[in-house]
Amino acid sequence: MPNIVLPNYEHSILNTITSILKYYNVETKHKSLESLDNILKKKYRNVVLIILDGMGEHILTPISPNGFFKKHEVEKVTSVYPSTTTAALTTYYAGKPPYETGWIAWSQYFKEYGRAVDMLAHIESYKHDSLKDARENVFETIMNYKTVFQQIEEFAKIKAYEIMPSYSDRRSKRTIKADTIDEIIDNIETLVENPEKKFIMAYSDNPDGLLHKYGTDSKEATDFIKEAEQKISEMCNKLPDDTIVIISADHGHKNIEKSYSILDYPDLQECFIMPPALESRCLTFWIKPNMKEKFVKKFNEKFKSEFWLMTREEFLQKNMLGFGEKHKKIEDFLGDYVAVSISDSIIVLETQLAPGKSVKKSTHCGLTKEEMEVPVIVIKK
Repeated sequence: MPNIVLPNYEHSILNTITSILKYYNVETKHKSLESLDNILKKKYRNVVLIILDGMGEHILTPISPNGFFKKHEVEKVTSVYPSTTTAALTTYYAGKPPYETGWIAWSQYFKEYGRAVDMLAHIESYKHDSLKDARENVFETIMNYKTVFQQIEEFAKIKAYEIMPSYSDRRSKRTIKADTIDEIIDNIETLVENPEKKFIMAYSDNPDGLLHKYGTDSKEATDFIKEAEQKISEMCNKLPDDTIVIISADHGHKNIEKSYSILDYPDLQECFIMPPALESRCLTFWIKPNMKEKFVKKFNEKFKSEFWLMTREEFLQKNMLGFGEKHKKIEDFLGDYVAVSISDSIIVLETQLAPGKSVKKSTHCGLTKEEMEVPVIVIKK
């Protein structure tokens, strides 16, 4: 499997955010990124981290091989696994891997609700029902975590700001809403003018949204990255010497060529205890005890060249989710088997009651290098 890249939790986006935590003297059990540590030996009044969702190494390089971003790229690191916003962005926000946060994928099954739940949208996955009538809000109790904003403010005694889209849940008490690159830049420039020391993390949901809709080789995604590159370059040229800007991504993207419906395989369906969960390029299956052998045989007959099927034990032993203090819900969220895409294929999650989501031109959550490798870009004076 030459195109496969496993998550490297000693050289990943986890280590990027760990370097920033280390810079602010936050206690962490995870390894930092040595190259970034060396750069951060100088003391800065402003540390700015910009996350451009979906701008993986193999998205950026073909679009702008000699541009401002590539000229300032200092590292190529892996995403966490699954290579998806739910897991990766939470890694940035928590400073911990999915193994510790429990934030794994788009749709996770909660026995507390008897439902699969969309983690970022906080709705039931198949029928999109609201969870507002639930007696317990799992996102406030079971799935909560201490954010890097809280950690930095506590240890460094400075202000930590979050710039994020208007629809997103706030994770900092100093949250600023921004829906475009222009708005993100305007807010960064305004914050930097303040003479106080501060940390700023800004998140853009593009190019991810454009990549999903139009594909990795689309004009829309290309135009966005080139425009963002130009505008961020202009911003950096105006910033004072005591400001450092770090730019990275949560994951990359891969164009989808084949789509399968799980409903088209009754011999697999009869093995299920309940519908699979997680994502279309990283699925987990709960299998009847007396049908596990049949399931493995039938699944591999159909999908072995496109999906890597592992037992839950194999998946965890390979540290696919990372390591540390295991979140108490990991065993609930993972079924008996996990199937990981190693190709350009997806398996749509759907039931006889609820059709699956429409197939996107490009997506992520697999183990290909296009999805797993992201740049670390540093601009300083």
